[in-house]
Amino acid sequence: MNNISLKIVKLLTKKKLTVSFAESCTGGLLASSITSISGSSKVFNIGLVTYSNNAKVKLLQVPKKTITKYGAVSYETCLSMVKNLSKISKANISISITGVAGPNGGTNEKPVGLVFIGLKKGRRIIIKKNLFKSKQRVSIQKATVNKSLKMILNIL
Repeated sequence: MNNISLKIVKLLTKKKLTVSFAESCTGGLLASSITSISGSSKVFNIGLVTYSNNAKVKLLQVPKKTITKYGAVSYETCLSMVKNLSKISKANISISITGVAGPNGGTNEKPVGLVFIGLKKGRRIIIKKNLFKSKQRVSIQKATVNKSLKMILNIL
């Protein structure tokens, strides 16, 4: 993680861009991967761990009806999270993460390892649906962070 995080911090610094994250199932691991790099304070804006549905509604203004209709782990919730984070943080790049890290909590429709990652840069929004095969919580969290970092790198 650290090599890619270092590369991202250097590129963001060079391009004078900022990032913000709204994390659910990764619990701040993505923010930690960036803030562990010296100089990240120049580029890192906000990191929110909106783990509960209540936090998604109160802090990120995800409509309650979106969560009720589609669930916290959904394309629609991820999209709402990333759009609203972008408004709140004013960062150049915003990332939102919502998923089922397991080992419990999965269903047939939303199995353990299902994670949505949203990225917003300018008017461009990308929502990626991932199904990580591991059934281990930490492995799913790390895979999600790595995927998120690669998405950031690709847009830089």
